[in-house]
Amino acid sequence: MPTIYSVSQLSSYTKQTLERDRLLQDMWVSGEVANLARPGSGHSYFSLRDGKATLRCVMFRNSRGANYLDNGAAIILHGRISIYEQRGDLQVIADIAQPEGIGELQMKLEQLKLQLEQEGLFEQSRKRALPRFPTKIGVVTSPSGSVWHDIRNVIRRRYPLVELALAPAPVQGEDAAPLIADAIAAAASEPDVDIVIVARGGGSLEDLWAFNEEEVARAIYACAVPVVSAVGHETDYTIADLVADLRAPTPSAAAELVAPDKAELMAFAVGAAQSLDASISRRLTAGIDATRQLDRRLQNAIPDLDRMRMHIDDRLTTARRLLTHMLTLNSERAQGLKLRLDSLSPHDTLRRGYAIVQRRGDGGVVSAHTQVDSGDVVDITLTRGIIEAQVISTEQDIRSDDDGH
Repeated sequence: MPTIYSVSQLSSYTKQTLERDRLLQDMWVSGEVANLARPGSGHSYFSLRDGKATLRCVMFRNSRGANYLDNGAAIILHGRISIYEQRGDLQVIADIAQPEGIGELQMKLEQLKLQLEQEGLFEQSRKRALPRFPTKIGVVTSPSGSVWHDIRNVIRRRYPLVELALAPAPVQGEDAAPLIADAIAAAASEPDVDIVIVARGGGSLEDLWAFNEEEVARAIYACAVPVVSAVGHETDYTIADLVADLRAPTPSAAAELVAPDKAELMAFAVGAAQSLDASISRRLTAGIDATRQLDRRLQNAIPDLDRMRMHIDDRLTTARRLLTHMLTLNSERAQGLKLRLDSLSPHDTLRRGYAIVQRRGDGGVVSAHTQVDSGDVVDITLTRGIIEAQVISTEQDIRSDDDGH
């Protein structure tokens, strides 16, 4: 009994068979666009037909050359054959579209661009900035062409401090691409090289083709320092331009882009010096003003020493006067006290003929007859000398009795 397949199994098998065919997975096909539709997704759905057959095609958004699609337009498509299993439609999934009549080189170029773009060689985020003041610049070009002469002249005029290192290479011909790639690596390996310029003059697509080769593109991508591509004239665009960190419209423009202008630097230096002088002058003026203000504040804060000296002298004079007055008063008071004390002194009493009688035993002063007994020994102090005496008798002083004592 024969094997029976489901529709989906047969469709899947057919799709896998087609997608294993190398020819059908990398092909170019020409025809006329018909039934073009562009829904909101941005993809393009259309048919490609000739006088005998029609192929359904799809071109997804952002594919290269989608702008060439138009009903009735004769185009060349690059893509692969597949099957849309839900409808069982055989279709071309296209990634490049070009107007019909384009040459084989252009088709090859577009195909390589697509491949390298998908690998990320054109990614803007990997582009490196050029150093502002390079020390040494490597130049990959032909030593016999005008390009090398032009670059040297521009660099010498703008920034003679930088050193140029030529990495010679042929800039066209079938064997040029690998030699250009080797020269790029050699230029980057030179000591102190900051930038590499890859340059040649203008020409046809065939003349510039070496700079559209994959080897050159990968050498630029792998270069350890930033690369400036200056291939052809302003309207010429090569794969080298797309991979390089910076694209210059001409070799002379590349020299201007990589080196600063000494005249501009001198003008900047003069302007900076003038600005610095003005800034220093402003700061000095501000400093002088601030110093003067501080000096005034210090002068105001310094005490009037002369006035203080005179004030102190006045205080000292007043103090001396008061002290002298107090001393005089105290001296007079002391003299008066002395006179009073002298008047009460027992010596004066003794000089007037009186005597002091003291008991011999305890030295007590005898002022009444009752303080001694007959036979007691007493000392009688006179103005001059002491008399030792013995009490013979005592009697009451009649005058004292009359006074009531």
